[in-house]
Amino acid sequence: MGAEDGKRRCFGNRPGQDLLAAYHDTEWGVPVYDDRLLFEMLTLEGAQAGLSWDIVLRKRKGYNRAFLEFDVAGVAAMTEAALEALRDNPEIIRNRLKIYSTRSNALGVLAIQREFGSFSDYLWRFVDGRPVVNNFANLEDVPASTALSDQISKDLKKRGFRFVGTTITYAFLQGVGLVNDHVGWCWCRGKS
Repeated sequence: MGAEDGKRRCFGNRPGQDLLAAYHDTEWGVPVYDDRLLFEMLTLEGAQAGLSWDIVLRKRKGYNRAFLEFDVAGVAAMTEAALEALRDNPEIIRNRLKIYSTRSNALGVLAIQREFGSFSDYLWRFVDGRPVVNNFANLEDVPASTALSDQISKDLKKRGFRFVGTTITYAFLQGVGLVNDHVGWCWCRGKS
C-alpha cells in the first residue's frame, strides 16, 4: 500500500506510510454508526492534538488495550489510580489531560446515550442522517474547521467533553464519515 501501489490518495502516499494509506482507504470518510467506534475515534482525534495522525495510528492498539477496547461504561468507571497508571504506559500518548479527557468524554457519551438513545443518533442528527459530501478539487481547499464543526464542538463542550475544539471535531467528522472530504482526484472519491 502507499506510494508503491500507484493509487492517488488524499494522504498516505509516501513510502513508509502504509498505515496511513490503509486508514485512508478503508476508514476515512466511511460513515460510522457504532457508538464504541465513534468513542474510539473521538478519543484518538483528541489524542492527536499537537501530534501527527501517523503517531496516533501506531498507538491505536495500545489505546484499545489501555481503554478497555473503548467500552464506554468501562472507561467511564475507570478510577483515578487506573488513569494515573496509564501515564506510565508507552503504548499511548501519556499526556495527563488527554488521558483524563477519555474518562470525562466517556461520561459525556453515556449522558448523550440516555438523552438521544445513542451517540450515533446524537451526531447524525446534525447532518440530517446523511454525510456531507464536499467537492474539493485539492487538499489545500479542505478547511480545518467549518460551521458544522463549530456547532458540534460547542455542543460537546457544553456537555462537558474535552479535547473537542472545532479543528479536532472537524477531523473527527471526516474520520467517521459525517463529512466526506475525499478530493476529486482521490481513488476513494466514488467509493462511499
